[in-house]
Amino acid sequence: MASARVFIFDSDQAAAARYEPALANLEPTELAVVSDLTAAHKLLAAESFDGLVVAIRSAEGTELELIAAARQTDGEVPAVAVCDKPTAENALAALKLGGVDFLTPPLDDDVLARAVDRMLGARRAEAENALLRRQAGRPYVFDDMIGTCAAMRRVFDIIAQVADSGVDCLIHGETGTGKELVARSIHTRSKRADKPFVPVDCGAIPDNLLESEFFGHERGAFTGADKREIGLLEFADGGTFFLDELGELPLLLQAKLLRTLQERRIRRVGGRMEIPVDVRVVAASARNLEEMVDDGRFRRDLYYRINVVRIDLPPLRERGDDLGLLAERFAAKYSRDMGRTIHGLSPEAYQVMSQYAWPGNVRELQNVMRRAIALSTDTLIGPDDLPESLVTQAGRRAARTPPTAGKGATSSTSPGPADVGYFHLRDEHLAKFEKQYLSDLLTRHQGDIKAAAHEAKLPRGTLYRLMKNNDIEGGQFR
Repeated sequence: MASARVFIFDSDQAAAARYEPALANLEPTELAVVSDLTAAHKLLAAESFDGLVVAIRSAEGTELELIAAARQTDGEVPAVAVCDKPTAENALAALKLGGVDFLTPPLDDDVLARAVDRMLGARRAEAENALLRRQAGRPYVFDDMIGTCAAMRRVFDIIAQVADSGVDCLIHGETGTGKELVARSIHTRSKRADKPFVPVDCGAIPDNLLESEFFGHERGAFTGADKREIGLLEFADGGTFFLDELGELPLLLQAKLLRTLQERRIRRVGGRMEIPVDVRVVAASARNLEEMVDDGRFRRDLYYRINVVRIDLPPLRERGDDLGLLAERFAAKYSRDMGRTIHGLSPEAYQVMSQYAWPGNVRELQNVMRRAIALSTDTLIGPDDLPESLVTQAGRRAARTPPTAGKGATSSTSPGPADVGYFHLRDEHLAKFEKQYLSDLLTRHQGDIKAAAHEAKLPRGTLYRLMKNNDIEGGQFR
């Protein structure tokens, strides 16, 4: 995880020495301990922090001005106020600031550490929520999946409708689109959630071992079978049996699987006794099973038996804004995992990525983002952090999309609507709207940030960030 930066102010230098050992176990945490009030204000003006700890030693609680100052640039930064000798005045001042954990005696290291841990937990939750709100239109989060496009919303709707029904399902989608995530979501939302979820990749097990893996075997059933083994179907009893890459299943095993689904009984290899099993089958395939049925490579009766409900997963290249949402989510995750401070994608990197076809879909995007986080030397991922092959192929794909021009049209250095496409134009218009909206809003309130944020129904910190992104200074409207 990336280090959380915590600002600590205590005018008592001897007391300030307690914070580092008290918070030593909150790793990874970077502490900035300051005892001079002027230096503290300068540091808060120059740098940002994930949380504040401020010791109140004056009767009026003037140290709380540090929290107010920090929130001029980051309205959501959480804080802990430590007060060895609390008064009604400084307690009231802390409450008025909002979002301040006010600690009073008896105060020991464990209490302080728990308070800071809560504060940083709230910060992480706020950051994750802000990430999900970043794109226009609140993204739809469903279990471990995220998506705003119509195709993914349809997937989420189907999962919600069929999860508790118990019917067998077939998930179709290209490699890397998240078929196992869908299967797990169906399982966890079903009545079988407290029973096993057993995934098996039909293409990863040699044909001569598949039958034993599925059904188990008795001792002496074949050379090397020196003891009885329980098969995956028997192990999944009461739960969900997930067959990934179903199209790789040999025809002989297809017949045995069909009989199991019809009779809900299995027989171990080398055994005579039939064993009842109660499993729900969720299968997935990147191959076109209908064509395989027509070609005689897949049993028609098994196809119809499993394909009770079909769920089609869209490829990443057809998911529109989901590309940016997923990339930002992976960037945040891998930044924490690697201890890096990466704030997301640069516009140039996103432009390159949006031109790429993503043949490996979401799984490929995960790997690209993991690599970019590891190699990036900036706080934003740029085109240089992306694989060279991706940048090259994206450029070729963009070049293959010629501009639409009428007869006699001349070339132009500025792209028209046909050159840039829907998403570029949408982002351009949204940017223009955002800047104009902010200017009109601040004009109406004569630069009063509090009043403007109230009308816009935005936290002040968010409004400040929007103003900064659009190069707008509040003073110009006063």
